[in-house]
Order: sequence, then structure tokens, then C-alpha cells
Amino acid sequence: MKISVNWLKDYANFNTPIDDLVQRLTMCGLEVEAVENVNDDTIIDINVTPNRQDCLSHLGIAREISVLYDCQFKYPEHDFIAENTELDFNVDIINTQLCHRYAGRIVKGVKIAPSPKWMQERLMNCGIRAINNVVDITNYVLLEFGHPLHAFDLNKLKGKKILVATAGEVTKTLEPLKIRLLDNSERILQDQMLLINDADSPIALAGIMGGSTSEVTEETRDIFIESAWFLPQSIRNTSRILGIKTESSYRFERGADIKILKKALDRAAYLMKELCGCTIHGKIDIYPKRFKQQKIKLSFDKINRYIGMEIPKKEVLRILSALTFEIECSEDELTVKVPSSRCDVTRDVDVIEEVLRIYGYDKVPSLLPVAPIKIHSQDSEAKKVTYKIIKKCRELLLNEGFNEAINYSFLGPQDFDLFNINNEDIQRNTINILNPLNSEDSMMRTMLIPSLIRNLVYNISRGNKDIRIFEIARTFLKTEDKQLPIEERHISILLCQDKEKYLYKDNVEDFYILKGVIEKLLKNIGIDEIHFERSKEFFLHQGRSADLFIKTHENNKFMKIGYFGVLSPQVIQKLSVKILKQEVLAAELLLDKIINNLMFKKITFLPIAQFPFIERDSAVVVDDTLELSKIVNLLNSCKDSISNLIEEVAIFDIYKGKGIEDGKKSVAFNIRYRSTDKTLSDEEVDTIHKKVLSEVLPKIEGKIRS
Repeated sequence: MKISVNWLKDYANFNTPIDDLVQRLTMCGLEVEAVENVNDDTIIDINVTPNRQDCLSHLGIAREISVLYDCQFKYPEHDFIAENTELDFNVDIINTQLCHRYAGRIVKGVKIAPSPKWMQERLMNCGIRAINNVVDITNYVLLEFGHPLHAFDLNKLKGKKILVATAGEVTKTLEPLKIRLLDNSERILQDQMLLINDADSPIALAGIMGGSTSEVTEETRDIFIESAWFLPQSIRNTSRILGIKTESSYRFERGADIKILKKALDRAAYLMKELCGCTIHGKIDIYPKRFKQQKIKLSFDKINRYIGMEIPKKEVLRILSALTFEIECSEDELTVKVPSSRCDVTRDVDVIEEVLRIYGYDKVPSLLPVAPIKIHSQDSEAKKVTYKIIKKCRELLLNEGFNEAINYSFLGPQDFDLFNINNEDIQRNTINILNPLNSEDSMMRTMLIPSLIRNLVYNISRGNKDIRIFEIARTFLKTEDKQLPIEERHISILLCQDKEKYLYKDNVEDFYILKGVIEKLLKNIGIDEIHFERSKEFFLHQGRSADLFIKTHENNKFMKIGYFGVLSPQVIQKLSVKILKQEVLAAELLLDKIINNLMFKKITFLPIAQFPFIERDSAVVVDDTLELSKIVNLLNSCKDSISNLIEEVAIFDIYKGKGIEDGKKSVAFNIRYRSTDKTLSDEEVDTIHKKVLSEVLPKIEGKIRS
């Protein structure tokens, strides 16, 4: 917005170098973008932020200057004596929600002519073209007070009345209303658009532009001056729909001052009397929705704490009073009444900002914040361990050829349906988002696999069929008795290999590849004893999936920490892409549970064995449905029940075929025996091994393979 410095001096008594003025205005929030010398005047171009509608005028800027330099501020002359005649004119506000106040004055005997040279120069310097004395006066007052006015040719108003109503409230036919504006364009009006109407038709778009039917011309003698307050949202919507931007709409959209409109109206009437040789008659002021002044309470102590320095009470009161805030003050507190021109001030921090921007941001001392350092606290040590384990997991998976994925923490109901997760499952305890971007991302996720499945579909549909990705992120589980959800870190892994494009054919099933990666991952972070059981997850292939258990260091019991396996055919069929012959494998581990368990782990060191070990291999025939983990667990349990000389147990072969009955399988395992204080003999080991077999075989309903 262009502002004339000479014009400002009519209202604020200041005489300061232009460089200092530009600096002070910019530092108080009114950024000066350009300075231009025009004849004997200086024009400054100020970027007024949308919340400072009170500064869209010369009076607004002059008030700011008077506060900054503590100099006198005055309003321009606007007092006069009107003719004592009875008005034969009526104004009716039909829609009081969109028009809170409507005022007007009638002036008669106007002589239309060019405006004085000084007025034309001021308007031209501020970017407005001079037209005639009446129109120029309304534009002059607009730049002076920041309040838009409009002049109607009184004799062109039908029925000697004005109705303020929407198009829908005055439409008498099924056809939409139309209006021809001052720019000679014809506009079709929508029902919600606010209009100024006479007894027959619309004569103006409220707060935007007048109509051509009531335009002031050289033949005009009598004028009705309008000064009103319209709801900003209504003006903004009409302006946007019709694509019309004017100086009036620009100000009304930001919220005009409902109280100053009377002064602006009287100022325009005063100038018309002085420059147009007319007489001023009565005034109409319809004010159905009164302005309610907001009160804000705060203390001087809060002002100083928020600013970070002590500002004298006298200076605080001077600044707020000069900015037209009404103040009720006690020794320690003050109540501030916000003026009608400052609709942007709604909280105590807004008042504090007003004090600081005038006092000067540059006066606030630069101090380093106080940051106490906690050394070796238990919480900080736990965080160090956590981040160290996460780093290890990430590095191992990257080294194994996986790429890390980073996804949004959202999912939707369709993800649970895809995975056949029933309504009673704990995974359904989701936090719903109040304003989701779409229904597919309307919940905080309780598991990570759905996000990796989306990554899979995205890549497969673009021709990338070899996918090895993982994600480490938090999940959010809703709880009934807590306001905040339970947040847990998970690791999710997805494997989908395109083996057809490789010359080397690897016969190892993907299930065992993923199992090996998980075992390596857990052992890398210090988990030694891992137990597998057939998984009961609905979305995993039954028989080709497993739940993972680890032994807790706190109570020596097994705890479930995740699952992995091949996605079930039902899930694959629901995906929007064809996976060809590839299998899709997924895993999800509860990382926080794993880390918390490691906190209880006590690291012990054993010397290198001094005595040799002895191994025994055995093959047993068992039912084909028997899980191998049961055999391993039973063999390991013999360490406590039979002999502590058992050092290690391992299965090394599974056979089904010739020589083995249908429905049976042969499982070969190896047991290593060692003593820490002597060399074992074969006889000792054979005795222990026979006891182990006699203990285990009945429990697995097996027999020694001959």
C-alpha cells in the first residue's frame, strides 16, 4: 500500500529522517518495501499483513508513528452543521447477520467538477485515478480512514429507500438476478450474495462495487453517501465467486472498523460541502448488531516474563493507551479493552506483542537459554541403549540387502479387512483421526505390515518385482483408561524375490531366508534363546508361518515378540496387482519389548573350554505334523532334568520318502556333551544319551530310526 509522508504529517506531528522512519516502521511489523520521491513528497510502499486491517489507511499509519515517536495524533476536520430538514428517505436492513451497521447522509445541490489539484496529486501518488470531485472525495476518505464509502445518485434510487439483503431475499422470479456494475460488466448473482437494493432492483454489490444504474454523473445534483459494515466472510465469498477485487473489497474482507464509519461518513460530507458547494441534510444510522468490546486480563509480571526483560509500567500504559486500548489498571494487573479497529487482538499474548513491537525488538537482550545437563541419569542411559540397538538393527538389515522405508503413521479400515483381522482383535484398538485427508488414512496404525504392503503394490505395479524392505517406526494402540495411546516401536520386514531373472538358482525357500535374517538380527543384538511356534495370525499361511518367542531375563519365561511367514493366498488375491509366481513374506517384531528384555540381561563371561566335547547323532521317526521346535525344547530341557553336560542341541536333517511310512518323517539331531572339569568317556556319554532318548521319545511318540 502506497503512503504519502506529507499526508501523514497532517495527522502526526513528526519530523524524522525518512531512513529512520522506514527502519522503525519495518521493525514494528509494517515492512516498507520501497521508497520513492515524487515531486516534493516521499511515497513509501508498505506491506501490511492481513491481520492489520487498521493500518490500511493514512490515519492508521499515522497512529503507529505517533506511538513510535511519542508525538501528537489528531483526526482531520469532519465537524459541520447540517440542514434542519425532515428526511424523506428510508433504509431497511433485511439481513442483519451480514450487515451489522448501515449509515448514510444526503447532500443536495452538488456541483460536479474536477477535484482540487492537491487532492488529485495525493490520489495519483497513491495509485488512484482522479475522476470527479464526488468520486475523488470517497476515494480520498478511503485512503485517509481506511473505510470504504459509496456515493449514489439520490434521484436515481427508486422508491426513496434502500434495502440491504441477499439476492435470495429479494428475488421475485425463478430467474437469477443480474446487475450491471460501474465497470460496465453484467454479473449473474447467487442467492447468498449481499446486495444494496432500491425499491425495484439491485444498485450495488455490497462492499465491492456499485451498479451503473445509480452512478454519479455530470448531471447528478443530489447524493446519498453510504458508510456501512459488512461481514468479511460474505464479502470475501462474493468477491471470489465473481472474480472481482477492489479497494473496497480488499478492506472489507479483512474486517473494517464498525465504529469509525460515522467519522468517515462525516468527513466525506464535510469535504463535499467544502469542495462541491452543496448542503448537508440529515443522517441515517441503522445499528442492529452492536459491537461488543472484548476484555483481556493480564499482569505486568506476565508481560515481562514473556518478553524476557522488564519494561516500565509507565511505558506499557503509554503504549497501550496510544494504540487506543482502554485500560483499567491496578498495582499488579491490568484489564485491556480491545478497540473495534483491532479484531486481531484476542489473547493476552497479542497484547504483549503490541507492547513489544512498539517498545522495540532490538531492545530485548540476547541471552543463551538455561539448559541444565543431566549426566548419567538412568533415563538417558536407557535411551542410549535403545538407540544403539535400533542402529544395530538398521545396519544389519541394510547389510542383508534390505532398503529402509519411511511411511506415514496412518492406515484405514480397508487394511484390517485385507488382513482378515476381526473386530475383537487388539489391532483394531485404533486412534481415529479427527480430520483425515481421506478414509484410507483415517487411523493411527497399530501395525506396520499394511504400510509395507502398500509399498509392495506401488513397486509391483511399476515393474519392480524384487523387493526387500523394512521399516522401524512407532505404533499407536488405544487404551480405555488412558487419554494417550500406548506407543511401541516395531520392526517390520517384507521380502518378495524375483528369482526368475537370476541365472543362479537358489533352492532355499524364502521362508528360511527370512527366518535366517530374523535369527541373525536377534542374535546380533544379544538374544540367544529363540523359540518358534506355529503362528495363529489369520493373514499368514498356516504351516508356513511362525510366532517368535524369546526367554525373558526377568523371570526366565518365554515371551512372544512377533511373527513372520508367507502371506496367505486370500490376502494375495485381494491385492490390486498380480504377484505372478512370487511369494510375499512379512515379519513384524515388537522392538520395544525386545529392548526392555535386554535391559534385564546380565552379561557373563566363560573361559574357553579346556576339555574336548563328544557328539552323538540320533534319528527318530515321528508324526509328520510334529513341530521341530517341540523336539528341540524337550532336548534342551534335559539339561536340567538329566544332565548339565549337554552343551548344545541342533537338528541337521529332515527326511520323508523311501523307508519312511506315510504321514511320518525322520528327524536327525545332534547333541554335544562336554564337562568343564574333566574329559568325558564314551561310556559316560552313552549312558546320558540313552537317558535323554528314553525321556524324549515317549513325549513325541517317536521311535529310533533303524
